[in-house]
Amino acid sequence: TRERPALERILRGPSGLGTAGLSLVPRAEPPASEGPAVSADPAEGRPIPGLYFHPVPEPDPARVAEVSRRVKEWAVDEVDLFPDDWEGEFDGFLVGRYMVACHPDAPTVDHLMVATRLMVAENAVDDCYCEDHGGSPVGLGGRLLLAHTALDPLHTTSAYQAQWADSLHADAPRRAYRSAMEYFVRQATPSQADRYRHDMARLHLGYLAEAAWAETDHLPEVWEYLAMRQFNNFRPCPTITDTVGGYELPADLHARPDMQRVLALAGNASTIVNDLYSYTKELDSPGRHLNLPVVLAERESLSEKDAYLKAVEVHNDLMRDFEAEAAALAAACPVPSVLRFLRGVAVWVDGNHHWHRTNTYRYSLPDFW
Repeated sequence: TRERPALERILRGPSGLGTAGLSLVPRAEPPASEGPAVSADPAEGRPIPGLYFHPVPEPDPARVAEVSRRVKEWAVDEVDLFPDDWEGEFDGFLVGRYMVACHPDAPTVDHLMVATRLMVAENAVDDCYCEDHGGSPVGLGGRLLLAHTALDPLHTTSAYQAQWADSLHADAPRRAYRSAMEYFVRQATPSQADRYRHDMARLHLGYLAEAAWAETDHLPEVWEYLAMRQFNNFRPCPTITDTVGGYELPADLHARPDMQRVLALAGNASTIVNDLYSYTKELDSPGRHLNLPVVLAERESLSEKDAYLKAVEVHNDLMRDFEAEAAALAAACPVPSVLRFLRGVAVWVDGNHHWHRTNTYRYSLPDFW
């Protein structure tokens, strides 16, 4: 591996176990859990050959177990998220490992739970409204808009406010969004909560573009697909790194164009990781699932293997651009909250890859090597 410039090494910093000293607030150890804990043992999985990524240490097993216990208790007891026959999928998602790997500087398990509930709620909306469990492009806009009001509440007359409030309990996605957002706003500042609402509106817009293409059987150009994926994207997850870390990146610094470019590149690279690791899973699903290798194969007349390998190159270019832009921003605006936020986003990107690579319950690689 190449020697990184000093600024880039400082920017990224180590992640996983042993990074408590990087935190600007003391890290509290999780309390001992009661009852059986979900296993924190990592699944074996190999990285995609040729993919540019940074390995991370295994996430703290005590935290993984505690987050896994708490989030399942929340899903079952507080929001009635899934029927009994979906329990295996919920457990196989390994969301505790995912969030602990992505947020090693969280000062407490309560901070980690803010991210974990939101991640589970976001996936419930995707699965139930868009994808695996009864989702459909038909009528998606109406469903998403009403669900979005669980994040960005309706302000109307008293005669109709109660009907809207009742609607937030109508299905599992809305129950999850409502509850997860209530926990989030207790931890977040008003500007952090507004940032999250904005990023979730971006996500929902991306869902709608993909749904519209599915309804019209439109195969996008590669650049069109990449534009859609900049919205249907992981961005809402790393951009709460400061809330989860117990500090705030001020709104004016978050709004800087160079910060916005860094966040877009980070989200785009992380999302192409999902395209690559979920490639075989999506091929095995009914219907045509758009992902970058599929679009490249059809639009650029490539074999499945060559399209997949080109998608790896696209990811690698996005990753290197993200790191270069983040390093440039760190040099241009070296204030502590900016440096810590950039490091948190970079660690999230690495943790996201780690989860995809090791979650062999969900993902397997194509036989291209």
